[in-house]
Amino acid sequence: MMAEAQVIVRGSRRRDVAAVDFTFSADAVRLGENEYIRQYRLRAWEDYQRLKIPAASEEAWRRTDLRGVHFDLFQLPQKRTEGVVPAIPEAYLNFGSPGESAGQVILYPGGSRQSLQEDLLQKGIVFADLLTAERDYPHIVEKILGRVVRSDESKFSALAGALSQQGALLYVPAGVVVERPFHSLLWGEGGALAYLSHLLVYLEDNASVTYIHEAASRAGGDTQSLHAGLVEICVGEGASLQFVELQSWGEDVCNFSHERARIARDGNIHWMLGAVGSGLTKSFMEIELAGEGSSGRMSGFYFADHRQHLDYDTQQNHLAARTTSDLLFKGALLGESRTVWQGMIYVAPGADKADGYQANRNLILSGKARADSIPGLEILADDVRCTHGATVGKIDQNQVFYLLSRGITRKEAERLIVEGFFAQLIERIPQEHIRVRFERFVHEKMRNY
Repeated sequence: MMAEAQVIVRGSRRRDVAAVDFTFSADAVRLGENEYIRQYRLRAWEDYQRLKIPAASEEAWRRTDLRGVHFDLFQLPQKRTEGVVPAIPEAYLNFGSPGESAGQVILYPGGSRQSLQEDLLQKGIVFADLLTAERDYPHIVEKILGRVVRSDESKFSALAGALSQQGALLYVPAGVVVERPFHSLLWGEGGALAYLSHLLVYLEDNASVTYIHEAASRAGGDTQSLHAGLVEICVGEGASLQFVELQSWGEDVCNFSHERARIARDGNIHWMLGAVGSGLTKSFMEIELAGEGSSGRMSGFYFADHRQHLDYDTQQNHLAARTTSDLLFKGALLGESRTVWQGMIYVAPGADKADGYQANRNLILSGKARADSIPGLEILADDVRCTHGATVGKIDQNQVFYLLSRGITRKEAERLIVEGFFAQLIERIPQEHIRVRFERFVHEKMRNY
């Protein structure tokens, strides 16, 4: 057999991020009075100082170009004067009919406001912004802060761990079931700002709730802003959580997050994502099925246009026997946008009878758009069932022709096909008002198609 000639390609390798860094100082670290929280922040700051901004040579980051991010530009928001609240559009504040929400936390640069139904307060539920939680409920914060997501996982996780000024804690005692959803909103406004957030969700055994969190800002301006966030979720034995994330940052925002849920024996989570915003997103989302019989479902919806870049790295970790995971991510792309989905099902030694599934489907609506879809399996146990699949394609012109023959315009026909593409995913959502919100995302994107 003839040996293949060695081909040397010069000049095509992407350069690593330029030698710039954030300009934050140790003065911004909130230490507080609780010793555990204090030590967590100090360790996170040490990690932040030690770690470098991710480079293109790192496998997890090689498909996301950070060279256009002005890291030395960002500043922390200044604390607002008491009572001064930004004008936030009502569409972001209202979910469902009036009075349907169990509680609400609104986070904005330099401040927050919150509410919780009195009957839930009497049951021992805590739903508060991060600063209030650290001050009034440090014994609960200690149960989860830094125990699910480590601060040393990247420069961005360390930054959020050390300097997060905004965030929320949802704590539900054992056996408490709440039918009404909890809602939080992280609202951004103003250029060159760093929104650093930390969400903590802790469900005791046999608790059950729905939690909706949205991160949003107005249409992008000329100056970049940054969001770096952490999400730590603990679901107790036999507990059930529906966690919905909606991301509609303006395209001036560079968005980075590390998010992980740990599920105990016989517990379950349905984690739903809707993402249409930001100019650049790199998000790590992970479910740890730590207890026997636990289950996790992830349903992801993303729609990119213009020059947006959305990169989602998902992990389904089967760490115990008889665990089940099911992931479905669907995306559509317009303009010169690019999406990346990289998924992994991991089955640990001894996690027998694990059942894992993942699928990623992408619909390309522009000749200049690009979708990378990379599923993966790592199985270290016997007697398991794990499958995956990924597709990237364009609109079926036979479907378009069929609708045109029924008197429907081409534009309307393509909109209907895109809606049908997402229908399987939207049907997974149990709350009607969230389904409507997802459908509105599709309509807004297709309006410019």
